[in-house]
Amino acid sequence: MIDVSPLRRSYTMSGLDEKDLTPTPIPLFERWLKDMIDSKLFDPNGMVVSTVDETGQPYSRMVLLKNYDAESLVFFTNLGSRKAQQLSKNPKICLLFPWYYLERQVMFIGTAEKLSVPAVMKYFHSRPRDSQIAAWASHQSSRISARSILEGKFLELKQKFKDGEVPLPSFWGGYKVKFHQVEFWQGRENRMHDRFIYDLQADGSWTINRLAP
Repeated sequence: MIDVSPLRRSYTMSGLDEKDLTPTPIPLFERWLKDMIDSKLFDPNGMVVSTVDETGQPYSRMVLLKNYDAESLVFFTNLGSRKAQQLSKNPKICLLFPWYYLERQVMFIGTAEKLSVPAVMKYFHSRPRDSQIAAWASHQSSRISARSILEGKFLELKQKFKDGEVPLPSFWGGYKVKFHQVEFWQGRENRMHDRFIYDLQADGSWTINRLAP
């Protein structure tokens, strides 16, 4: 076994002080997202989506953030996927942006609700054509015996849709995550990290508190 216990580094790139905070979380999130985009690192909009099944077992996976506003974040997926099945029973969700190379993390806690068909269709037809076909080919999270089955289905559908627009699959959709809590984490030396948590109040305002690392 590989001994991972000595693997560590000191976080010295930056800090997060009260003066850096914004009254609401999205402007600060947007500032950090821009820093990630400007860094030219891969997948700045990649986020870990965590859901829970009916037994209380959590599951996590990476998806891409595709839209956001002051109150919500949006992602798309197959509605037959494990995450979608879990959200149908328990819409509580956690989204984590693991921006390791900038020594930062941002976590959103909220509730997921399905997007309307027009909103899903608009995004679906903005995707590369082969990605649209791949959505038809994959019954996400179902068990398959070989990759060749998936590839064969993709080629079959590519031929089927070669002369026209790829229709929106009935089993493909998206979610809007309305968040009520956001935590910003900035790595610091000696594991004395900066953590600030935003909590949404009943009147629509946000409270901000520093958390111990």
